[in-house]
Amino acid sequence: MRGNSIEISVRGKWINVPAVEISDKTVVVTGKWIKTATIHDDLWHEGELEDPDGFIGELKDLAVNGFKSDIFVFGQKFPLTKAKHPYHMEWDNVAAIRVISFKDWWAGLSQETRRNVRMAEKRGVVARVTEFNDALIKGIVEINNEAPLRQGRPFSHYGKSHDAVRKDYQSFSERSVFIGAYLGEELIGFLKIVYLGEVAAIMQLLLKMSHYDKRAANALIAKAVEHCEKLDMKHLTYCKYRYGKKHNSPLTEFKRRNGFEEVPVPLFYVPLTAKGRIAIALRLHRSLVDLLPEGLIEVLLNLRTRWCEWRLTSGRHIGEGRCS
Repeated sequence: MRGNSIEISVRGKWINVPAVEISDKTVVVTGKWIKTATIHDDLWHEGELEDPDGFIGELKDLAVNGFKSDIFVFGQKFPLTKAKHPYHMEWDNVAAIRVISFKDWWAGLSQETRRNVRMAEKRGVVARVTEFNDALIKGIVEINNEAPLRQGRPFSHYGKSHDAVRKDYQSFSERSVFIGAYLGEELIGFLKIVYLGEVAAIMQLLLKMSHYDKRAANALIAKAVEHCEKLDMKHLTYCKYRYGKKHNSPLTEFKRRNGFEEVPVPLFYVPLTAKGRIAIALRLHRSLVDLLPEGLIEVLLNLRTRWCEWRLTSGRHIGEGRCS
C-alpha cells in the first residue's frame, strides 16, 4: 500500500488528486464535501475487481488513518449485466452494439443512417485506421482549435499545444487504435478505441464542425464496426447511452440511429465512513443531472449556452465563472 498523489484528466483538464496503491490498482479521491474513491481509469481497464471485500477493508482502514474518502464507487464490466455483489447498487448504462457482422449491423440501420454513410463517401470522406503520430496530433490540434465553444459550453481542449494533445491521447497505446476521417489530406474527424478483451470501447469521437455536412461521424462508426468484425470483437461500446434523466439528447439520438442500444450495468456505492452512509441514504452521492427533472435540465442547459455565448461575444474570458 503506498499513498501519494497522481495527475488525472477531468473534462480535459489535468489536476492533481490524492491517490493510493492497493493490490496493484491506483485509487484516486475526488470531491470536496463528499470524497469519492474510484479506481483510476477503471472504465478502460480489463477485468473485474478481485476480492472487493478485502479491497474495501483496506480502503476503510485508510479512511481512518489519513487517506480521506467517504464512498468507494466501482462497477461491473460490460457485458456482465447481472449484479453479483451485495453492496448498495444503482443502475448505470452503456451504449453498445453487438458485433455479429458488418452486414448484420448495416441491415439493422434506418435508411437515413445508411444514406448518411453513403453521403460521406460521395462527398469524399475516407475513414481509415491511422497511427498516433505527429501528423495525427497536428490534425487533432486543428480540430480542437476550431471553436472555443462546443455544445453550448467552453471547450476545454481549445488552444492546447501539440505536446498537451499528445499527453491527452497517449494513454493505453498498447491496446488502442485511432480511426481518422479524411477529406483529402485534411483530418475532419477521429475516434479512439480502447480494447477491453472482446469489447472495443470508443473513448472519444470528435469532428470538425465546419464539415458537419460531410457526415464524417457516420463514416467513423461504420469503419469502427468493420474494424471490430476483422478483429472478431463481440461488442462495440460508446460510453453511456444516456446521461442522467436526459433521454432525448442529440448524442443519444445519434447513437440510436447508428445501431447502439442501451444496456444496464450495475454500479456499486460502498460507504467507507459515517458521512458516506448518510450521503448514500440521502442520495447526496448523485449528481444534479441524475436528480433534476429532464425538463429543468434542458432549461438550465439552454441558460448556460446563452451565458457562455454572451461571455464569448462580449470579449470576456469564457473560462471564468460557473459556465465552465
